[in-house]
Amino acid sequence: MKPKYFDIHSHVTFKDYDQDLEEVLQRMRDESVWTITVGVNKSTSEDSVKFGEGKEGFFSTIGLHPNDTESETFSEAEYKSLILNPKVVGVGECGLDYFRITGDIAIAKKRQMCEFEKHVDFAIKYDKPLMIHGRPSRGTVDTYIDMLAMLESKKREAGEKLRGNIHFFVGTVDIARRFYTIGFTTSFTGVLTFAREYDDVVKFAPLEMLMTETDAPYATPNPFRGRRNEPLYVKYVVGAIASIRGISEETAREATVQNALKMFVPKS
Repeated sequence: MKPKYFDIHSHVTFKDYDQDLEEVLQRMRDESVWTITVGVNKSTSEDSVKFGEGKEGFFSTIGLHPNDTESETFSEAEYKSLILNPKVVGVGECGLDYFRITGDIAIAKKRQMCEFEKHVDFAIKYDKPLMIHGRPSRGTVDTYIDMLAMLESKKREAGEKLRGNIHFFVGTVDIARRFYTIGFTTSFTGVLTFAREYDDVVKFAPLEMLMTETDAPYATPNPFRGRRNEPLYVKYVVGAIASIRGISEETAREATVQNALKMFVPKS
């Protein structure tokens, strides 16, 4: 079975859905929406994997967000049992976040880069795509520059084993081009429905390098802005991409679903 929509990045295991989770899931089933539930630390990674078991159209990624749980470190030994689960389709949410750095900036950046490299090496070893979080400091693209320096170097060594997606992309056309060159896609959220800052990248990107996500419960699109987000609303992201690129919604829908399946759910 092939989904109608694919939300490649959500957090439906978060407590935001405790009161009506079954209704949220039923709405997804009614419109054939698949999703990847994304871990941000060891505990939520375990929750994500457990949640996906036995559910068609639900997959997981496992990893440690750069600054949501600063007391943790990423350990291959702790995540090895999870990566072997067939529901796990990627490594992350990992990366660099300089927007919310606290304390000594140099020390924080060094720690984040060290943790990010552990994820990259882990993904290469187990031949899984990365789910990358990158949030630059205000008015810059600094996290992307630092990540690309590592990824471009690793790509020369690892080849096709190094791949992935840059989730909630907020960079420039030039930055996007560098990611596409090394085989990394970019995904966009409901922000496209009410902000115009990313239109140039959406127009520039090869259609095969675009993916859709909600980052639910965050980044709710119009016409639901101000409320909790959910994976069903990925269809509004598809609509925004179609409008920005001047293509039919069906073309955008089919392409983004196919891109997600190719990256994260390859045929065995």
